[in-house]
Amino acid sequence: MKFETKAIHKGQEPDSLTGSVTVPIYQTSTYEQEAVGKHKGFEYSRTGNPTRKALECALASLESSKYGLAFASGVAATNAVLNLMKKGDHVVSGDDIYGGTYRLFEKVFRRWGLSISYADVNDINNFKKAIRKNTKLIWIETPTNPLLKIIDIKKLSEIAKKKNIILAVDNTFATPYFQRPIELGADIVVHSTTKYLSGHSDIIGGAVITSNEKIYNDLKFYQNAAGAVPSPFDSWLVLRGIKTLAVRMREHELNALYLIEYLKGHPKIEKVYFPGLPNNKNYDIAKKQMSGFGGMISFELKGGFKEVQKFVSKLKVFLLAESLGGVESLVCYPSKMTHVSMSQAERIKRGIKDSLIRLSIGLENKIDLKNDIKRALD
Repeated sequence: MKFETKAIHKGQEPDSLTGSVTVPIYQTSTYEQEAVGKHKGFEYSRTGNPTRKALECALASLESSKYGLAFASGVAATNAVLNLMKKGDHVVSGDDIYGGTYRLFEKVFRRWGLSISYADVNDINNFKKAIRKNTKLIWIETPTNPLLKIIDIKKLSEIAKKKNIILAVDNTFATPYFQRPIELGADIVVHSTTKYLSGHSDIIGGAVITSNEKIYNDLKFYQNAAGAVPSPFDSWLVLRGIKTLAVRMREHELNALYLIEYLKGHPKIEKVYFPGLPNNKNYDIAKKQMSGFGGMISFELKGGFKEVQKFVSKLKVFLLAESLGGVESLVCYPSKMTHVSMSQAERIKRGIKDSLIRLSIGLENKIDLKNDIKRALD
């Protein structure tokens, strides 16, 4: 099956009892057992639920993988991967990452005895230099959040495999429609299903996907033991969302490409970040490992925070809000929102300036979006 077909059918066969074309919402906490120790595949909905199972199968399929696990949030999914580590292990992370991931690294897992180093993602050799004898995990986003930098997954996977290190890729921004890291050598893919996969800003969810059986079994044990699982209804909403993922991602990107042409030459904008710009440092890598560039744009506004405040206050179509990947267009100010857990010095060190604005381009009419930005800039 091609991607669009898998998104609609894989793991979502008609219900065997009723013929229902849509996977039912199994809104139950427990299941009758035929005898002690004899059940029909489900015991308790924290451990497993038919609606969640359908979602996990669908997600694995879209990422060209064997196993999928759904979680209650993207952070819960990240937490599960980090729990593969033990006290004394070392993690190498890309330096441009979501602020919530940075907070989890620094405020939770470092206290538990995990050591973390950050590699400048602009050069793959920085990851090599950061590896230690006790390095067990390399964690990256590509495109990164919020500067939309690109990392060569295939080359990094070769580095990781030589050292027997797990490579985990947060694929939230690209989605499996535009990029499939496991095909490029990654061991684990992580998603915030809150974003593009559900696509309608109405659920919180996460996922971890792998083809490694041991990693899957360890993660499955953790999923059940820790219990941060999505409800059947939330699982169903993500299933509904991924049916239209391909169509939505194409439109997100078309709108983004249209707006880029306006933004990149505007006199009030210092710099534009977008993987599809030929002057992007790793543009050639993006073209090679991605089939599209996505719907996220970041830019630096001349004049700093004062001008940022004026700009966002004048927007009418773009909504000032956390998150991304929904049908509506959102504007985010990373320094005070998604990356506020970093100190100002840490943000500046990583290139997240006080003038940086991040846009999640929605599915509104592209002319309306352009006019909204133009009006705010004017």
